[in-house]
Amino acid sequence: MNYSLLVTGPPFGTQNATSALLFSNELFKKGHKLSSVFFYREGVLNANQFIIIPKNEFNLVKAWQDLNEKNGVLLNICISSAFYRGILNSQEAEKRYCSLGNLQLGFNFSGLSALTEAVIKSDRVVQF
Repeated sequence: MNYSLLVTGPPFGTQNATSALLFSNELFKKGHKLSSVFFYREGVLNANQFIIIPKNEFNLVKAWQDLNEKNGVLLNICISSAFYRGILNSQEAEKRYCSLGNLQLGFNFSGLSALTEAVIKSDRVVQF
């Protein structure tokens, strides 16, 4: 079965993003396919490079990157939600005279059309 996920929770303070990652790992263990994860609203904070995780704590952002690298899962973040929360890639930062961007590697800016496409192509969409 082909799944897509919608993550609306940040990497801290709620269980949304952590639960989504754990669910993702279980999908692969059970032989299902996960084509994309769309981060929306507060969920875009999972792609913020400036979040510092103490070395003795689980690094959820790194785990998302690993999921992308190992399984080819697209990590799309809503560009509007990202801009509202100060997340920029290097090109957008330059346009706005910022010294550097803070979009984590492995994450991509996209619009709601990417979410719509994922919904159409998936058998199931699960929101966290």
